[in-house]
Amino acid sequence: MAWWGKLVGGAFGFMVGGPLGALLGSVLGHGLDRGIAQQDGAEQLNTGERERVQAAFFTATFSVMGHVAKADGRVSEREIALAEAVMARMELSPEKRRAAIELFKQGKAEGFPLDDVLGQLRRECHRRRTLVQMFLEIQIQAAYADGLPGPYEKRLLLHICSRLGISEVLCRQLEQLVRLQRQFAPGSAGERWRTTQRPVAKGPTLDQAYAVLGVEHTSTDAEVKRAFRRLLSQHHPDKLVSKGLPEEMMKLATEKTREIRQAYEAITRARAS
Repeated sequence: MAWWGKLVGGAFGFMVGGPLGALLGSVLGHGLDRGIAQQDGAEQLNTGERERVQAAFFTATFSVMGHVAKADGRVSEREIALAEAVMARMELSPEKRRAAIELFKQGKAEGFPLDDVLGQLRRECHRRRTLVQMFLEIQIQAAYADGLPGPYEKRLLLHICSRLGISEVLCRQLEQLVRLQRQFAPGSAGERWRTTQRPVAKGPTLDQAYAVLGVEHTSTDAEVKRAFRRLLSQHHPDKLVSKGLPEEMMKLATEKTREIRQAYEAITRARAS
């Protein structure tokens, strides 16, 4: 990956400064010497901007995941398993995996600058809502890793959404989607925390399928198809990478598009019968 190679090679002038740069720099053993550049909100980023956003996304994802895991006072084995599952799905090299683990540990530490990290991530992902939503889904999965989140974890998730400019309504919708995905997406990053006694569904129920697409049972076929195409376009892995999603996370995006397709196929089969 280009941004990682430049970091370890010392050519990191384009990279983030601020709290994200401090976190990543401490992992790599050096500082990152540029602050946040102004974003114009363009859909496509030039190479340097995209690599900076990729570095910021990677750093924030694993450090905030560690903070969420510690929210209830202790980090459970299932929460650790979730982090390891995400790393496995990304097929990180040994060096990147060590960096992700160190970032996770930093997120658990006392004094972790959560608001500063989220504020910087929001500026880096300016107007790239799908990218922010993918980040949030990963954090919500972390909160659900050892069962239903407690009151403090729920407040923390709402706080994270607020700091990223996501409404409480959308935050709860994403939370509902994560619960549904855990039930019908056996290939997702959350598979490892399922117990062996609990049967895994082969696909979404009809109610789950409508929820995933964000439509109602009463929606017309045309409305369902539009929602399907819109979500598929938003979550296309290549498009997300062009917006700054780290290339290692393309598999997570691919899983998301598979879930969207499964939901659409379930609805079309039901309506054809």
